[in-house]
Amino acid sequence: MKLIYPAIFTPCLEKEGFTVTVPDLPGCVTEGDDLPDAIDMAVDAASGWILGELENGDSYPRPSSYNEITPPEGSFVSLISLDIDAYAERYSSKTIRKNITIPAWLNTYGEKHNINFSKMLTDALMQQAGI
Repeated sequence: MKLIYPAIFTPCLEKEGFTVTVPDLPGCVTEGDDLPDAIDMAVDAASGWILGELENGDSYPRPSSYNEITPPEGSFVSLISLDIDAYAERYSSKTIRKNITIPAWLNTYGEKHNINFSKMLTDALMQQAGI
């Protein structure tokens, strides 16, 4: 799922960089040391905001039209593109139940030695994926 949200970029007064707010996502505020960093930070913050709502079973706000946003003086509006599926693949903490089949003797061994099968499989998959 890809979403486009308008974000307000405000130059920092005390240092270089920008503060970024996403008006449609309450409390979604971040900063970047320069414009490219601010854009990356805005995409990350907004994607995390949306993913959090989805993982809680909630809906997310419809993006406003670019024309509906009036930035404060000295600030500007830019659109940010969110790829929620890619973000979720990388950062989702939601777990799912997975049925697996293993030899009976391994199950007996694992239970006897108090092995957490979910953790063992997760660790092995993460190692295989190079994470």
